[in-house]
Amino acid sequence: MTGPRFVLALAGALLAMSASTASAQDYPSRPVRIIVPFGAGGPADVTARQIGSILQETLGQPFVIENRTGAGGVIGTIEAAKSAPDGYTLLMMSNTQTANESLVPDRKYELMRDLAPIAPANYSDLMIVVHPDVQAKTLAEFIALAKSQPGKLNYASSGQGTPYHMAGELFKAMAGIDVVHVPYRNSGEARSGVIGGQVHMMIDAVPAMAPNVTANQVRALATTGKTRSSVFPNVPTADEAGVAGYEATIWLGLMAPAGTPKPVIDKLNAAVNAAIKRPDIVKQWTTQGAVPMSMSPEEFDKFLRGDIVKWAEVVKKFSAKSQ
Repeated sequence: MTGPRFVLALAGALLAMSASTASAQDYPSRPVRIIVPFGAGGPADVTARQIGSILQETLGQPFVIENRTGAGGVIGTIEAAKSAPDGYTLLMMSNTQTANESLVPDRKYELMRDLAPIAPANYSDLMIVVHPDVQAKTLAEFIALAKSQPGKLNYASSGQGTPYHMAGELFKAMAGIDVVHVPYRNSGEARSGVIGGQVHMMIDAVPAMAPNVTANQVRALATTGKTRSSVFPNVPTADEAGVAGYEATIWLGLMAPAGTPKPVIDKLNAAVNAAIKRPDIVKQWTTQGAVPMSMSPEEFDKFLRGDIVKWAEVVKKFSAKSQ
């Protein structure tokens, strides 16, 4: 292309680039909402509020948290995916969304097609807890109890595809036990279920369940990381306690509707990475058992695609079900 056409095309490209840069410089010029597709009080909700508060300070506009629960995170994710790609609707997501890619085939979105990665936030190990009335003081004793009563014990989760559900199905398969999955609408209700004795066991995030363990409302049998939790160093890992190779975590991150301008994505990524490196946040998360995760949008994209493959293999190998 030469002559006037080339000049016009070049002018158009420069104009678009200039407009995109200007939009990023002005962003945000009004309140931003962060959709949390999980219940209030859970790790995603708490993390979204922590990061949202810091983004409000640094970017000068309110970051409003909206809980849109239901269908194991699918309802809120659909709402975010269908929102305008302008940077004013974000999604706080987790490995629930990457697991749902293979676990929920009839969902009305595709994660990596309809949403754009911004940045991860943190990850934390989980812990296996039982109600104090359960006659098991160790993980080995719980496994023996479950094997002696196949199908009689149960475990709570915050819904299909959530890290707690997938961790539970993986635990069942690797421990060789038959315990019944009882899905709740959110992690708070699931937590109340095991604390109240309506269900026997739950695998929950360390930061969320820690106060209940400390208050002796539940009994911790094991944690699920590669090494022992700094919050509960006396509690063995599941691997140490007899389920060789077992590991499960929950991680959290932010995405935006596909088509959100790249300069806006980059601006949010820089702001989130700065937020999670703040000494007060690092100290708070360390105390709770959460570890900051820092990545570029491109690195987070690669991480998400790898996690989708990982959970697809788990679902296929262990025949995990959505309910």
